[in-house]
Amino acid sequence: MRRILTYWLPPIIWASVILLASTDSFSAANTGGCLERIARWLTGHPIAQATRDVINFVIRKGAHLTEYGILGALTFRALRGGRNWWSLRWAVAAIVVATCVASIDEFHQSFIPSRTGTWHDILLDAAGATIAQILIRAAQVLPFRRS
Repeated sequence: MRRILTYWLPPIIWASVILLASTDSFSAANTGGCLERIARWLTGHPIAQATRDVINFVIRKGAHLTEYGILGALTFRALRGGRNWWSLRWAVAAIVVATCVASIDEFHQSFIPSRTGTWHDILLDAAGATIAQILIRAAQVLPFRRS
């Protein structure tokens, strides 16, 4: 049981964090307001609305790639279960799991008035999980110098 928790608890917790973030608190309006406060603190004056919207969009889409990349990597680790090799089956399964969580997340967001659920974000999330698998594979096959 301890071994199962060691490998599966991190992706379960991370998926829960992702799903909790699909509430009104993390809507574009709220993250944009936070960005505005940070910009005012850094520069001493507000940024233009159009600039804020672009920065907010880029940060939010980057967050999609990152959070689902992390979920894909954690799921791959759980599927691997301590073994030291790479398997295409584990990589594909990790991408499928991340895409399923993304689908649930976007479906949930479609019921929140301040959020929207889109298939574009599901594709972006799947891309994040896929990039994670590519990086994991590259780390195993590329010759890195270890000092």
